[in-house]
Amino acid sequence: MLSGSPLAPYTRGMDNLTLPPELERFAAEAIAAGRYRDVSDLVAAGVSLLRRAEAARAEFIASLEEAEAESEREGWHTIDDVHAEMTALIDEARRAKG
Repeated sequence: MLSGSPLAPYTRGMDNLTLPPELERFAAEAIAAGRYRDVSDLVAAGVSLLRRAEAARAEFIASLEEAEAESEREGWHTIDDVHAEMTALIDEARRAKG
């Protein structure tokens, strides 16, 4: 965490941000191009993006856990089972066409 706690307020310690040269160049170019007002605006955008990525990651993990729980409750199919069922459905559709 930047300030030690997810709920901690902004601290002046973040003002002494050091970036690798390639990121510093990118940041300077983005600010010069007018995409961000200043370094604070740029860092806020980056942290916001990270927050969204972490939320998406947590949502994905939750969906995997739910799928796993569902498979434990209701059973699961092998790829061979799915392939056989799809082949049967296709064959049935072809017969229905005539």
